[in-house]
Amino acid sequence: MTVRPPTLRDKRRYLVVRVDPPGTPVDQKELYYAIADAITALYGDVAAAVMIQAVVAAEGDYVFIRCRRGTERELATALSTITSLRDTRIAVRIIAASGTLESLRERIRAIPLPSLPEGENPDVLFDKKVFTPVYGNGQKIDVIEKGFKNTHRYFLISEDLEST
Repeated sequence: MTVRPPTLRDKRRYLVVRVDPPGTPVDQKELYYAIADAITALYGDVAAAVMIQAVVAAEGDYVFIRCRRGTERELATALSTITSLRDTRIAVRIIAASGTLESLRERIRAIPLPSLPEGENPDVLFDKKVFTPVYGNGQKIDVIEKGFKNTHRYFLISEDLEST
């Protein structure tokens, strides 16, 4: 089977959403079913078939959702109606929409630390290495190891941090 040329492929859009409260474990399959139920309840089966929504990835408190171009607004509306995932009460907050996943990941990395006071050194000491925080929300913090080679991204919780 040959690959379709880009001009014949469906155009897709990606939405990044934050699941509140922070730290809530998100099962991608369960979230997919909750989104599908919300779309069907609001717009019906035909609109759900046109959207072709899918949960692409869940990274920490953020979830990446794919849909067909032109249906982002309807998907965002349906996402705002989700109030629970199984027995857990959640809220789904839309952060941004884009044509590529990489641009959404860059946008997440650019979110400033909400709890960091101005003028303080944001570096974090962990396992005798210095890290730069990228995002902190509640009990979790994402950090990138400082250095030129072999930089790694770590996802830490408050119990992992050393207090100085």
